[in-house]
Amino acid sequence: MAIFGGPKYTKVRLKKVDIPEGLWTKCEECGEIIYNKVLEENLRVCPKCQYHFTLGAQERIQMLIDNGTFQEFDSGLRSVDPLGFKGPKTYVEKLQLDQAATGLPEAVVTGEGKMNGQRLIFGVTDSRFIMGSMGSVVGEKITRAAERSLRGRIPLVIVSGSGGGARMYEGMFSLMQMSKTSVALAAHHEAELPFISVLTDPTMAGVMASYASLGDVIIAEPRALIGFTGPRVIEQTIRQRLPAGFQRSEFLLEHGQIDLVIHRKQLKSTLSSLLEYFQR
Repeated sequence: MAIFGGPKYTKVRLKKVDIPEGLWTKCEECGEIIYNKVLEENLRVCPKCQYHFTLGAQERIQMLIDNGTFQEFDSGLRSVDPLGFKGPKTYVEKLQLDQAATGLPEAVVTGEGKMNGQRLIFGVTDSRFIMGSMGSVVGEKITRAAERSLRGRIPLVIVSGSGGGARMYEGMFSLMQMSKTSVALAAHHEAELPFISVLTDPTMAGVMASYASLGDVIIAEPRALIGFTGPRVIEQTIRQRLPAGFQRSEFLLEHGQIDLVIHRKQLKSTLSSLLEYFQR
Protein backbone atom coordinates (compact mmCIF):
# COMPACT_ATOMS: atom_id res chain seq x y z
CA MET A 1 0.00 0.00 0.00
CA ALA A 2 1.32 3.47 -0.83
CA ILE A 3 0.57 6.68 1.10
CA PHE A 4 0.97 9.75 -1.15
CA GLY A 5 2.00 13.09 0.31
CA GLY A 6 3.77 14.79 -2.58
CA PRO A 7 6.46 13.64 -4.94
CA LYS A 8 7.79 11.16 -2.38
CA TYR A 9 5.85 8.36 -0.78
CA THR A 10 6.47 5.70 1.80
CA LYS A 11 5.56 2.04 1.44
CA VAL A 12 3.67 0.71 4.43
CA ARG A 13 3.42 -3.03 4.96
CA LEU A 14 0.07 -4.06 6.40
CA LYS A 15 -0.08 -7.12 8.58
CA LYS A 16 -2.40 -9.79 7.22
CA VAL A 17 -5.35 -10.45 9.51
CA ASP A 18 -6.50 -14.07 9.71
CA ILE A 19 -10.30 -14.35 9.70
CA PRO A 20 -11.48 -17.53 11.44
CA GLU A 21 -13.32 -19.98 9.22
CA GLY A 22 -16.97 -20.80 9.81
CA LEU A 23 -18.10 -17.25 10.58
CA TRP A 24 -19.78 -16.49 7.27
CA THR A 25 -22.06 -18.32 4.81
CA LYS A 26 -22.69 -17.46 1.17
CA CYS A 27 -26.35 -17.55 0.11
CA GLU A 28 -26.88 -20.22 -2.53
CA GLU A 29 -29.57 -18.10 -4.21
CA CYS A 30 -28.36 -14.48 -4.31
CA GLY A 31 -24.69 -14.79 -3.31
CA GLU A 32 -25.04 -12.57 -0.22
CA ILE A 33 -22.34 -13.14 2.41
CA ILE A 34 -24.17 -13.62 5.74
CA TYR A 35 -22.72 -13.59 9.24
CA ASN A 36 -23.58 -17.01 10.68
CA LYS A 37 -24.99 -15.61 13.91
CA VAL A 38 -27.41 -13.46 11.90
CA LEU A 39 -28.33 -16.46 9.75
CA GLU A 40 -29.07 -18.61 12.81
CA GLU A 41 -31.16 -15.87 14.42
CA ASN A 42 -33.13 -15.68 11.16
CA LEU A 43 -33.86 -19.46 11.27
CA ARG A 44 -31.35 -20.02 8.43
CA VAL A 45 -33.25 -17.82 5.99
CA CYS A 46 -31.27 -15.33 3.89
CA PRO A 47 -32.19 -11.82 5.12
CA LYS A 48 -31.70 -10.39 1.61
CA CYS A 49 -33.57 -12.77 -0.73
CA GLN A 50 -35.44 -14.99 1.80
CA TYR A 51 -33.79 -18.17 0.48
CA HIS A 52 -34.52 -21.03 2.92
CA PHE A 53 -31.36 -22.98 3.70
CA THR A 54 -31.64 -26.71 4.40
CA LEU A 55 -32.23 -27.67 8.02
CA GLY A 56 -31.30 -30.94 9.70
CA ALA A 57 -33.80 -33.05 11.63
CA GLN A 58 -32.67 -31.84 15.06
CA GLU A 59 -32.82 -28.21 13.93
CA ARG A 60 -36.41 -28.77 12.79
CA ILE A 61 -37.33 -30.27 16.14
CA GLN A 62 -35.79 -27.32 18.00
CA MET A 63 -37.62 -24.87 15.74
CA LEU A 64 -41.09 -26.46 15.86
CA ILE A 65 -41.41 -28.46 19.09
CA ASP A 66 -41.70 -26.84 22.52
CA ASN A 67 -38.43 -27.01 24.42
CA GLY A 68 -38.00 -30.14 26.53
CA THR A 69 -41.20 -31.87 25.36
CA PHE A 70 -39.91 -34.12 22.56
CA GLN A 71 -39.67 -37.84 23.29
CA GLU A 72 -38.17 -39.84 20.44
CA PHE A 73 -39.59 -43.17 19.25
CA ASP A 74 -37.78 -46.17 17.76
CA SER A 75 -34.31 -44.68 17.95
CA GLY A 76 -32.80 -48.16 18.08
CA LEU A 77 -33.96 -49.23 14.61
CA ARG A 78 -31.06 -49.69 12.18
CA SER A 79 -30.89 -50.47 8.48
CA VAL A 80 -29.43 -53.77 7.29
CA ASP A 81 -28.00 -54.70 3.90
CA PRO A 82 -30.53 -57.19 2.47
CA LEU A 83 -28.99 -57.22 -1.03
CA GLY A 84 -25.32 -57.23 -0.05
CA PHE A 85 -25.01 -54.10 -2.19
CA LYS A 86 -21.62 -53.67 -3.87
CA GLY A 87 -20.08 -50.58 -5.43
CA PRO A 88 -17.30 -48.03 -4.93
CA LYS A 89 -18.80 -47.83 -1.43
CA THR A 90 -20.94 -50.59 0.03
CA TYR A 91 -24.32 -49.78 1.54
CA VAL A 92 -22.95 -50.44 5.01
CA GLU A 93 -20.13 -47.96 4.40
CA LYS A 94 -22.60 -45.31 3.16
CA LEU A 95 -24.72 -45.76 6.26
CA GLN A 96 -21.69 -45.47 8.54
CA LEU A 97 -20.44 -42.32 6.77
CA ASP A 98 -23.79 -40.54 7.03
CA GLN A 99 -24.30 -41.65 10.62
CA ALA A 100 -20.95 -40.08 11.48
CA ALA A 101 -21.65 -36.91 9.46
CA THR A 102 -25.16 -36.24 10.79
CA GLY A 103 -25.15 -37.85 14.23
CA LEU A 104 -28.35 -39.66 13.23
CA PRO A 105 -28.88 -43.43 13.07
CA GLU A 106 -31.25 -43.04 10.08
CA ALA A 107 -32.80 -40.46 7.74
CA VAL A 108 -35.90 -39.89 9.89
CA VAL A 109 -36.59 -38.92 13.50
CA THR A 110 -40.04 -39.57 14.99
CA GLY A 111 -41.51 -38.93 18.41
CA GLU A 112 -44.13 -37.19 20.51
CA GLY A 113 -43.99 -33.61 21.71
CA LYS A 114 -45.92 -30.40 22.11
CA MET A 115 -46.31 -27.48 19.74
CA ASN A 116 -47.39 -24.33 21.55
CA GLY A 117 -48.75 -26.61 24.26
CA GLN A 118 -50.63 -29.00 21.96
CA ARG A 119 -49.71 -32.71 21.85
CA LEU A 120 -48.75 -34.21 18.53
CA ILE A 121 -46.87 -37.06 16.94
CA PHE A 122 -44.02 -35.59 14.91
CA GLY A 123 -41.70 -36.93 12.23
CA VAL A 124 -38.98 -35.27 10.17
CA THR A 125 -36.69 -36.59 7.44
CA ASP A 126 -33.16 -35.30 6.95
CA SER A 127 -31.84 -34.82 3.41
CA ARG A 128 -28.23 -35.04 4.64
CA PHE A 129 -28.65 -38.77 5.31
CA ILE A 130 -28.50 -40.55 1.91
CA MET A 131 -30.64 -37.67 0.56
CA GLY A 132 -33.40 -38.48 3.07
CA SER A 133 -34.27 -41.54 0.99
CA MET A 134 -36.83 -44.05 2.23
CA GLY A 135 -35.45 -47.43 3.16
CA SER A 136 -37.07 -50.05 5.36
CA VAL A 137 -36.29 -48.24 8.62
CA VAL A 138 -37.61 -44.88 7.37
CA GLY A 139 -40.84 -46.52 6.17
CA GLU A 140 -41.21 -48.47 9.40
CA LYS A 141 -40.72 -45.41 11.61
CA ILE A 142 -43.18 -43.32 9.57
CA THR A 143 -45.71 -46.18 9.71
CA ARG A 144 -45.30 -46.60 13.48
CA ALA A 145 -45.72 -42.85 13.97
CA ALA A 146 -49.03 -42.96 12.06
CA GLU A 147 -50.17 -45.99 14.09
CA ARG A 148 -49.27 -44.30 17.39
CA SER A 149 -51.19 -41.23 16.29
CA LEU A 150 -54.18 -43.45 15.52
CA ARG A 151 -54.06 -45.35 18.83
CA GLY A 152 -53.68 -42.23 20.92
CA ARG A 153 -55.96 -40.09 18.74
CA ILE A 154 -53.21 -37.47 18.59
CA PRO A 155 -52.61 -35.26 15.51
CA LEU A 156 -49.75 -36.19 13.19
CA VAL A 157 -47.28 -33.77 11.56
CA ILE A 158 -44.50 -34.95 9.24
CA VAL A 159 -41.86 -32.62 7.77
CA SER A 160 -40.33 -34.05 4.61
CA GLY A 161 -36.94 -33.12 3.24
CA SER A 162 -36.22 -36.13 1.05
CA GLY A 163 -34.67 -35.80 -2.38
CA GLY A 164 -33.71 -39.44 -2.73
CA GLY A 165 -37.08 -41.23 -2.96
CA ALA A 166 -36.93 -44.98 -2.47
CA ARG A 167 -33.47 -46.19 -1.40
CA MET A 168 -32.05 -48.22 -4.28
CA TYR A 169 -29.61 -50.07 -1.99
CA GLU A 170 -32.57 -52.02 -0.58
CA GLY A 171 -34.37 -52.72 -3.86
CA MET A 172 -37.98 -53.89 -3.51
CA PHE A 173 -37.78 -53.67 0.28
CA SER A 174 -37.52 -49.91 -0.14
CA LEU A 175 -40.33 -49.67 -2.72
CA MET A 176 -42.63 -51.59 -0.34
CA GLN A 177 -42.42 -48.68 2.12
CA MET A 178 -44.45 -46.49 -0.23
CA SER A 179 -47.48 -48.76 0.05
CA LYS A 180 -46.90 -49.51 3.75
CA THR A 181 -46.88 -45.85 4.78
CA SER A 182 -49.86 -45.12 2.52
CA VAL A 183 -51.93 -47.94 4.06
CA ALA A 184 -51.15 -46.69 7.57
CA LEU A 185 -52.24 -43.18 6.62
CA ALA A 186 -55.41 -44.47 4.96
CA ALA A 187 -56.45 -45.99 8.31
CA HIS A 188 -55.48 -42.73 9.98
CA HIS A 189 -57.69 -40.80 7.56
CA GLU A 190 -60.65 -43.13 8.04
CA ALA A 191 -60.46 -42.45 11.78
CA GLU A 192 -60.84 -38.72 10.98
CA LEU A 193 -57.57 -37.74 12.61
CA PRO A 194 -55.60 -34.78 11.25
CA PHE A 195 -52.37 -35.33 9.34
CA ILE A 196 -50.45 -32.24 8.24
CA SER A 197 -47.65 -32.75 5.72
CA VAL A 198 -44.92 -30.12 5.46
CA LEU A 199 -42.79 -30.19 2.30
CA THR A 200 -39.33 -28.65 2.30
CA ASP A 201 -36.57 -28.40 -0.28
CA PRO A 202 -36.32 -31.01 -1.71
CA THR A 203 -39.29 -33.41 -1.44
CA MET A 204 -39.15 -35.75 -4.39
CA ALA A 205 -39.72 -39.19 -5.89
CA GLY A 206 -41.07 -42.06 -3.75
CA VAL A 207 -41.51 -39.91 -0.65
CA MET A 208 -43.65 -37.39 -2.54
CA ALA A 209 -45.49 -40.25 -4.29
CA SER A 210 -46.50 -41.76 -0.94
CA TYR A 211 -46.94 -40.31 2.56
CA ALA A 212 -45.79 -36.75 1.82
CA SER A 213 -48.68 -36.12 -0.58
CA LEU A 214 -51.39 -37.61 1.68
CA GLY A 215 -51.82 -34.82 4.22
CA ASP A 216 -55.23 -33.38 5.04
CA VAL A 217 -53.37 -30.09 4.73
CA ILE A 218 -50.18 -29.88 2.67
CA ILE A 219 -47.86 -26.97 3.47
CA ALA A 220 -44.62 -26.09 1.71
CA GLU A 221 -41.78 -23.72 2.44
CA PRO A 222 -41.06 -21.05 -0.21
CA ARG A 223 -39.26 -22.15 -3.40
CA ALA A 224 -39.07 -25.79 -2.29
CA LEU A 225 -38.46 -28.30 -5.09
CA ILE A 226 -41.38 -30.74 -5.02
CA GLY A 227 -42.23 -33.48 -7.49
CA PHE A 228 -41.49 -36.99 -8.66
CA THR A 229 -38.78 -36.77 -11.33
CA GLY A 230 -36.49 -33.75 -11.39
CA PRO A 231 -37.00 -30.99 -13.98
CA ARG A 232 -33.75 -31.70 -15.83
CA VAL A 233 -34.72 -35.34 -16.43
CA ILE A 234 -38.21 -34.29 -17.55
CA GLU A 235 -36.80 -31.78 -20.06
CA GLN A 236 -34.43 -34.38 -21.46
CA THR A 237 -37.27 -36.90 -21.76
CA ILE A 238 -39.94 -34.71 -23.38
CA ARG A 239 -37.41 -32.44 -25.16
CA GLN A 240 -39.31 -29.32 -24.22
CA ARG A 241 -38.61 -26.32 -22.04
CA LEU A 242 -40.51 -26.39 -18.75
CA PRO A 243 -42.46 -23.37 -17.46
CA ALA A 244 -40.65 -20.93 -15.18
CA GLY A 245 -40.76 -22.09 -11.56
CA PHE A 246 -41.91 -25.59 -12.53
CA GLN A 247 -42.00 -27.96 -9.51
CA ARG A 248 -41.40 -25.13 -7.06
CA SER A 249 -43.86 -24.75 -4.21
CA GLU A 250 -45.40 -21.53 -5.57
CA PHE A 251 -46.07 -23.25 -8.93
CA LEU A 252 -47.74 -26.19 -7.16
CA LEU A 253 -49.85 -23.85 -5.03
CA GLU A 254 -51.04 -22.03 -8.15
CA HIS A 255 -52.03 -25.36 -9.74
CA GLY A 256 -53.85 -26.70 -6.66
CA GLN A 257 -51.45 -29.45 -5.63
CA ILE A 258 -50.63 -27.98 -2.22
CA ASP A 259 -52.66 -25.84 0.18
CA LEU A 260 -50.27 -23.27 1.63
CA VAL A 261 -46.80 -21.81 1.13
CA ILE A 262 -45.55 -20.59 4.50
CA HIS A 263 -42.38 -18.72 5.41
CA ARG A 264 -40.29 -20.57 7.97
CA LYS A 265 -40.82 -17.85 10.57
CA GLN A 266 -44.59 -18.40 10.46
CA LEU A 267 -44.49 -22.19 10.21
CA LYS A 268 -44.87 -23.07 13.91
CA SER A 269 -47.70 -20.59 14.51
CA THR A 270 -49.51 -21.77 11.35
CA LEU A 271 -49.20 -25.44 12.31
CA SER A 272 -50.38 -24.86 15.87
CA SER A 273 -53.37 -22.82 14.60
CA LEU A 274 -54.33 -25.68 12.26
CA LEU A 275 -53.98 -28.23 15.07
CA GLU A 276 -56.19 -26.12 17.31
CA TYR A 277 -58.78 -25.81 14.53
CA PHE A 278 -58.81 -29.58 13.87
CA GLN A 279 -59.16 -30.39 17.55
CA ARG A 280 -62.18 -28.12 17.88
